[in-house]
Amino acid sequence: QIHRQKTGALIAAAAAAGAIIGGATAGQLGAIAEYASNLGLLFQITDDLLDVTQETATLGKTAGKDAAAKKATYPGLLGVDATREAALNIYQDACDALAGISEETGLLEAIAGRIINRIK
Repeated sequence: QIHRQKTGALIAAAAAAGAIIGGATAGQLGAIAEYASNLGLLFQITDDLLDVTQETATLGKTAGKDAAAKKATYPGLLGVDATREAALNIYQDACDALAGISEETGLLEAIAGRIINRIK
């Protein structure tokens, strides 16, 4: 819940605004909202995972900061392998949500792909 209300809510709000401005139908707006919520969660899970698996020099920020601050993170609760699996499932959920949009969604899939590829 923390993760969905963090980055997920910000990305979902931005995506919804763009969809509304673009004249999306109610169905398309729902699909975008689901995609964006999953995308935000995917980003946050990936960020948590990288925090425990990468070095500070690679990340460009202090590694291990979340654990030191005793933050609730996916790797802290599930472990690294289960977190990777959860990220893959959320990535698939994000891409599956795009099926509700009849227009080209390749760029949106590529954005999700770029995030998941950071942990592969």
